[in-house]
Amino acid sequence: MSGDLPLNINIKEPRWDQGTFMGRAQHFFMVTDPRNVLLSSEILEDARVTVEDYRLGVVKPGLTEDQLWRAKYIYDSAFHPDTGEKMLLVGRMSAQVPMNMTITGCMLTFYRTTPAVVFWQWVNQSFNAVVNYTNRSGDAPLTMNQLGAAYVSATTGAVITALGLKSLTKHLPAIMGRFVPFAAVAAANCINIPFMRQRELKCGIPITDAEGKRLGESTKAAQQAIVQVVVSRIGMAVPAMAIPPVIMNALEKKAFMKRFPVLNAPVQVGLVGFCLVFATPLCCALFPQKSSMKVSSLEPELQESLRQSSPHTTTVYFNKGL
Repeated sequence: MSGDLPLNINIKEPRWDQGTFMGRAQHFFMVTDPRNVLLSSEILEDARVTVEDYRLGVVKPGLTEDQLWRAKYIYDSAFHPDTGEKMLLVGRMSAQVPMNMTITGCMLTFYRTTPAVVFWQWVNQSFNAVVNYTNRSGDAPLTMNQLGAAYVSATTGAVITALGLKSLTKHLPAIMGRFVPFAAVAAANCINIPFMRQRELKCGIPITDAEGKRLGESTKAAQQAIVQVVVSRIGMAVPAMAIPPVIMNALEKKAFMKRFPVLNAPVQVGLVGFCLVFATPLCCALFPQKSSMKVSSLEPELQESLRQSSPHTTTVYFNKGL
């Protein structure tokens, strides 16, 4: 070992206590930091070397613990956790805020005509498909057929919901029409995520004991994980798609906005971005990444199997995904 940094720092786990909401929030503020999108290939490669060398017991001279954790989060922001490959830029978690603020801002700005509604819902679901493909699990790889089916179903669901609600709001106050994109996005999340993870619903996801020993696969755990992810995704959209419409409805009545209508889209995108900077990590932190459930809540055959193989286990753990 060259350097003074000890080798017992567990960089496989987050830096902060994931048993508390604040610890999870701190972790996800680092994971979703949009500034990581701007990092050069040289910085990303340096972080990769630092992390992989540390795991092998090699410490760069002068490396501090803060620098190690910074390298770990830079590495995690750009490289796939299972394959180690560099991920597509727009599919990384650090790209969520800049990409979503642009797409959501445009959905909220251009909602009055049917072609605009269809176009921006299609753009949004295309982006979601890229994110889902980029962050696909290496343990249960996503096939192109699954990806395509989820993409088509989510896009269709979002467009039908948006157009249906748009027609219903014609005779309601104008402010109501501004919330149509949110309803469409919520509906698409309810379709897209279960469809993308249908293999987990059929075959189950790995469950472990408190020490991380794999005990089997559970479809009940998969159901709980998917519900938590859907709630988190919809929660992310609430501030960004509910607060800006109210503010914009008031601003558009002001003289300066009437004089400079070109400001509508930039202001809307800015408001959405401000909301997403906080909503994205805070909603990711709603549920622990390593979720748990009682053995008594698992499917009967798995309960029986665990009673024989691990009789002292009362709670099992699983990765809920993002």
